Amino acid sequence: MTATVVYKGSLRCECTHLQSGTVTETDAPTDNRGKGERFSPTDTLCVSLATCMITTMGIRAIDLNIDLSGTKLDINKHMLSDPRRIGKIDITLHLPSLQLEEKDKMLLQKIGDNCPVMKSLHPDLLVEVRYVW
Repeated sequence: MTATVVYKGSLRCECTHLQSGTVTETDAPTDNRGKGERFSPTDTLCVSLATCMITTMGIRAIDLNIDLSGTKLDINKHMLSDPRRIGKIDITLHLPSLQLEEKDKMLLQKIGDNCPVMKSLHPDLLVEVRYVW
């Protein structure tokens, strides 16, 4: 088992990662009866995508002796209705100023664009990624 989730009431969940014991909470967004005091479930999906992208890029970067520390990712979620769902995710990666060959940049971008979470998303979900080197 990976995690447990306990519904705490008032549209809030407590999520425990079993291996580490790390606990996070989610809350419904304000536009859907929530307080918006925590990440919403759809927020966590978007954050999962972004962290998967930079993590898989980071794994390869270690092999290439490239330090991606300090990379900042901006995430913007666009919701649709009928049915309510994420319609689009915009992610901009602000990577550190490194003197990299173009082939290394392209390799890292390809890895980010093909991370496991990206490959797990429904093909109707539009994802736009921008890499700023």
